[in-house]
Amino acid sequence: MKATKFGLALAGLAFSATAAFAQDAFKPAIVYDLGGKFDKSFNEGVHTGAEKYKKDTGTDYRDFEPQNDAQREQALRRFARDGFSPIVAVGFSQETALKKVADEFPKTKFAIIDSVVEKPNVQSVVFKEHEGSFLVGLLAVQASKTGKVGFVGGMDIPLIRKFACGYVQGAKYAKANAEVFQNMTGTTGAAWTDPVKGGELAKSQIDRGADVVYHAAGGTGVGVMRAAADAGKLSIGVDSNQNALHPGKVLTSMVKRVDIATYNAFDQAKKGTFKAGVSVLGLKEDGVAWALDDNNKSLITADMKAAADKAAEGIKSGAIKVHDYMSDSKCPVQ
Repeated sequence: MKATKFGLALAGLAFSATAAFAQDAFKPAIVYDLGGKFDKSFNEGVHTGAEKYKKDTGTDYRDFEPQNDAQREQALRRFARDGFSPIVAVGFSQETALKKVADEFPKTKFAIIDSVVEKPNVQSVVFKEHEGSFLVGLLAVQASKTGKVGFVGGMDIPLIRKFACGYVQGAKYAKANAEVFQNMTGTTGAAWTDPVKGGELAKSQIDRGADVVYHAAGGTGVGVMRAAADAGKLSIGVDSNQNALHPGKVLTSMVKRVDIATYNAFDQAKKGTFKAGVSVLGLKEDGVAWALDDNNKSLITADMKAAADKAAEGIKSGAIKVHDYMSDSKCPVQ
């Protein structure tokens, strides 16, 4: 009897040790935002970062592509219950779900991109999208022959208004009387996955005279860019470098380094340097930028590049103040 009790005690200790190890184990996972990991934009940037980490280290990861809002919380909880850590939650829409799940699994490390969750086990990464959007707005007007440019957003939320406001500020900085047409695709998550409507909105702006159209619309933006190319106009990509989607017809892309945010979350968790808190990444931190490569170099003149570089330095130094729409839900220019 004593031997049996002793054996049971050892088994219990072994189980506890295994459970503790599982909680602390490095098993990275990702829950994408709606639109899927191959949206050629926001989600795909995260996927690119994870794939680079896998290539560099040989470490595999698991991921999940939600098809509706309810699946976010389910996926986060399932990964946490199965011992995955860190878990990267992609997009502001995961904020509510992550708050619940992070409390339920206090030893699991989480990272969220594009929102702030103040929990002791959550790393929040947000970006100064308005700074990068300012630069592409400036470039758009410099490239425009009509002085009219467009913006197509995805879901009508403050974050996307932040992109739009930065873009308008850059356009007006380049040319005070520039016209900027703005449309949002919708008010639900479906606004990220409607390239047909994106194309229709871009075409309507082009019909009004816009000859450069910037999108911040996830998968919907693929339709925006196709419509611009078909009409012989220019588009501007977002999040990932989308210059190669229509070489010679994409003026530039406002790159948002979600790939680096993902890579760093994995790497820090592996090395034991993962810290909760908020990281804010702008031009100064190389968190946002505009893309220049072989696909668009013929579209960017030396004067345009010089102007964009000068403005970027001004923003970094504080000489140029770019208003953040999310600070007061207002945009000083329209």
